[in-house]
Amino acid sequence: MRPDVVTFWHGPLDALRLTCLRSQVAAGHKVTVYSFDPLAGLPDGVGNAEAEAILPHAFSERLRPPQQDGGWRDWTILQFSDFFRMRLMAESAGLWLDADVLLLKPVEIDQTRPYFAWERPRQLGNSVLYLPPGDPIVVAFANLIQQEELTPDWLALRHRLTFALQRWRGGSSRLSDIRVAIFGPAALTALARRASELHHALPKKSFYAVHADPKLFFDPSDFSALISDPGITGLHISPKGRGSKLPIPGSLYAWATERFGSP
Repeated sequence: MRPDVVTFWHGPLDALRLTCLRSQVAAGHKVTVYSFDPLAGLPDGVGNAEAEAILPHAFSERLRPPQQDGGWRDWTILQFSDFFRMRLMAESAGLWLDADVLLLKPVEIDQTRPYFAWERPRQLGNSVLYLPPGDPIVVAFANLIQQEELTPDWLALRHRLTFALQRWRGGSSRLSDIRVAIFGPAALTALARRASELHHALPKKSFYAVHADPKLFFDPSDFSALISDPGITGLHISPKGRGSKLPIPGSLYAWATERFGSP
């Protein structure tokens, strides 16, 4: 089955993300971006849906207090997104793709099985994610959302010790302050292991061939092996601040903008 693609975004979309969304449409997927405010300039074929109905804006305050102007702090968007994608899985909304995932071909899934890939040797990525609504991972997050303190029962020992030490020293009592990705890939990996679902994971290169080394995408190079490899379905870019810069001729980014279009 070729699923609908869903994601969440907070704030303006840069040129890279718009190119990636175009690639997802070009692969034949229906694409919906959830947001709290209307998003201007979305590519043709990309819909915009109200995020409040999936996970209320007020939930962010349980992660960390807002800034004086009411805006979200730096980590809030990332951690809110970790919960938001699990809420979309509970609603059977479709396949989650981060807005910086460039698709090279369509994604086909089995609705009865998890769909994710290794990001690192011992860690799953959650930038590409599908889980059946009754999957144990989805249920674990649904239970966690009901807790006021948002302290998971799947925490690794090192995170439990760090959290205990932080509280003993009089620091923050919010688990979300320990590590930016505390509810992200590490949580997905721990829960997939607990549910005996790690065997469903696709190889790293299927989506994370350039994730840890963005120069492979942004700098001029011979990228022919990447775009011709049948084992690579897409590329999670992780732009690290380069999403608004113009593509450099001879780069994979320049090829992508030529193929899928740019703003």
